[in-house]
Amino acid sequence: MVQKKLLAIGDVRAWVSGQGPAVVLCHGFTTTSEFWRSQAEELSATHTVVCVNLPGHGISPAPRERAYTMAAFVNDLHAVFTTLGLKEAVLVGLSMGGTISQLFALEHGSLLRGLVLVGATPHGLGEDVDAARVLEAIEIYGVAKASQNVIERSFAPLASRELIDFGKAEVAQTPEHVARQAIVSLNVSDTRDQLSDIAVPTLVVCGTEDTITPPRESVQLAAGIPGARLRMVEGAGHFPMLEAPQAFNAILGAFLAERTC
Repeated sequence: MVQKKLLAIGDVRAWVSGQGPAVVLCHGFTTTSEFWRSQAEELSATHTVVCVNLPGHGISPAPRERAYTMAAFVNDLHAVFTTLGLKEAVLVGLSMGGTISQLFALEHGSLLRGLVLVGATPHGLGEDVDAARVLEAIEIYGVAKASQNVIERSFAPLASRELIDFGKAEVAQTPEHVARQAIVSLNVSDTRDQLSDIAVPTLVVCGTEDTITPPRESVQLAAGIPGARLRMVEGAGHFPMLEAPQAFNAILGAFLAERTC
């Protein structure tokens, strides 16, 4: 097993492992760095892997006095890059992490050698995770149950109960004040008019069974970013890295081989 160390960078807790060209993995709304568990160890054989837990997510602290917006998360991610001295990293963002990664590429593209957007959109998330619906569900069920209900709908029909239960346990860690701010900010984020300004080689990945960020959103992303490639993971839902890790890792590995050789 690859050795990893936990770093505290502001309100981010990041696991760092391996050696070589850097890959930064950024999770989504209420999820955690553990959603990259099927990638971190494999990538660590050839890369320096940085798995971030955004503030208020997973093992990271959730102080009430700070913001949990997309802009704040971009600043948190930039602090990680600055602290670790990352200047030519490949940034991989899942769902909300894909939104953050788009904004990061627009602001700090010179620090990136590549960009990978997984289950992402250029404007919030899909209709199923509209802010009004999420906030209503939080009011009715509480934040943990509301997040777990989204997880139930996020996996493809063939996903195992064990995998779904893993996801539900992870998202239950995010406090209500974090989830509320993050979903509102995510809902209003819109990069559609800026996609053509992303000057970083980009790979867009989506599961064919994704109902949270349907494939048409990934098609729009890839069409808007100059030179971007689109890859679909057959039979996977919103979390192809967990549901079809071999297929996903092959797609990601091929892109990294091009970008970090």
